Amino acid sequence: MAIAPDIDFEALRDSLGALKDRERVAERLLASSARHSFDPETELDWDAPWVEGMWFWPPELLSLYDTPLWYEMSHEQRLELSRHECAALASLGIWFELILMQLLVRHIYDKPSTSAHVRYALTEIADECRHSMMFARAIEKSGTDAYPVSRTHQNLGRLFKTVSTTPGSFTATLLGEEVLDWMQRLTFPDERVQPLIRGVTRIHVVEEARHVRYAREELRRQMLTAPRWEREFTRLTCGEFARVFSVAFVNPAVYTAIGLDRREAVAQVRASEHRREVMQGGARKLTGFLDEIGVLRGVGRRMWKQSGLLA
Repeated sequence: MAIAPDIDFEALRDSLGALKDRERVAERLLASSARHSFDPETELDWDAPWVEGMWFWPPELLSLYDTPLWYEMSHEQRLELSRHECAALASLGIWFELILMQLLVRHIYDKPSTSAHVRYALTEIADECRHSMMFARAIEKSGTDAYPVSRTHQNLGRLFKTVSTTPGSFTATLLGEEVLDWMQRLTFPDERVQPLIRGVTRIHVVEEARHVRYAREELRRQMLTAPRWEREFTRLTCGEFARVFSVAFVNPAVYTAIGLDRREAVAQVRASEHRREVMQGGARKLTGFLDEIGVLRGVGRRMWKQSGLLA
């Protein structure tokens, strides 16, 4: 396999400007964490009943929206789809955050334990622990089953977190965070959505903004300083992770749960132009950033296109 031409680093340095000091970035993020961190156990009203007739996820973000099946479904069935897809996305979030926490621990394993960079990573891990518990409680409250990813994807995740390079870890972190973050930014102000779900997404958006900043700054640094083999390996592994992520994004078991033919529903989602636009819209800021810093190159770029996240 031919290796694609690498980045012109002089031009890249000129276009990016000086890298921000790692410690100063971490100190600012630590200060923000001190001001704007939440305990979902006390911040949210878990005892309040669901509001009859409200959505659990904005309808335009549901996988079957604007497909032939969507127009055949009753309003009640669409609401049920939103309940199950919300639970499936929360399940996906837990899977992803368990991977992320392990990647962060690997990243800081041999770094100075008193540095602000390491202290912020530990702060982020604590955030992700709370997020995972919050998502799990939301699933339990919804009355649905959890929707774990497939055994194949579980094993691919186990392999990825074992062999991933540092830049690969931060690229995967951004992929998992930014697409969901885009959807959640549309969800928490949407008054059609259940108040508890809006509260969950609000907490996640506020705290994830810091995580995205940390990952972007570190990935920018890594793509300038990592050896060439590591950059090439990162492009390939992250292209594959994009393909896995796009397939795992909605668990097809949700269609069976609401009485639809799973095979037909999956086929219509794959053929949906609206769904393609939603997923690419959610990834657009991320793919623009990854292209700028040299991640989307060669075979890896083609894999991102195959995932449907890159036009």
